[in-house]
Amino acid sequence: MNHKGLLIIVSGPSGAGKGTICKELLQRDPSILVSVSATTRQPRNGEQDGISYHFLTRDRFENMIQNNGFLEHACVYNNYYGTPKDFVVEQISSGKNVLLEIDIQGALQVKNKYPEGVFVFILPPSMKTLKTRIEGRGSETPESLKMRLSSAVSEIELIKNYDYFIVNDTVNHATDILQAIITAEKCRVNADIKEIVRRFKEETNVKTID
Repeated sequence: MNHKGLLIIVSGPSGAGKGTICKELLQRDPSILVSVSATTRQPRNGEQDGISYHFLTRDRFENMIQNNGFLEHACVYNNYYGTPKDFVVEQISSGKNVLLEIDIQGALQVKNKYPEGVFVFILPPSMKTLKTRIEGRGSETPESLKMRLSSAVSEIELIKNYDYFIVNDTVNHATDILQAIITAEKCRVNADIKEIVRRFKEETNVKTID
């Protein structure tokens, strides 16, 4: 049976651990493809075009915006970032699953353009744990830490727009749940109902059913 692939969108507040979970998922299941973002910023040392990002000129990026070429995009510090649509649609149509790790605002843009995606929100076990994780980065001032935690509360209120949530208590457990979600979504009746009925009708026509 030729299943259509899934677009799996994973997001959550900064410090929830969505990147770590996605990395573990890809190690467990290399068949899942990662959607590589496009940007107009210059490559940094060690970054490779098509792997780290698709590095585009500003004119090309804006032309793609005008032609509905992105599932989502944003301008951050005078540089564009976005998720090219054609790659995602082509891979899903061929039956492959595509993973998109993205911030919450970007995820909501994707939902407007591709509502059949699987939207997964990563939660920390508690705000105390989230605070500890962000502090562990060693990159925040007391003021910026307070701002991040306040932002996290506002972002968690947007969980109502998602299909699933996962509490990231441990990476292994959270990844187990994400894999279970993907398996369940692949078995949805409405995803393949026409193909299921067609196949069984076809078998009935060519075989004797005792």
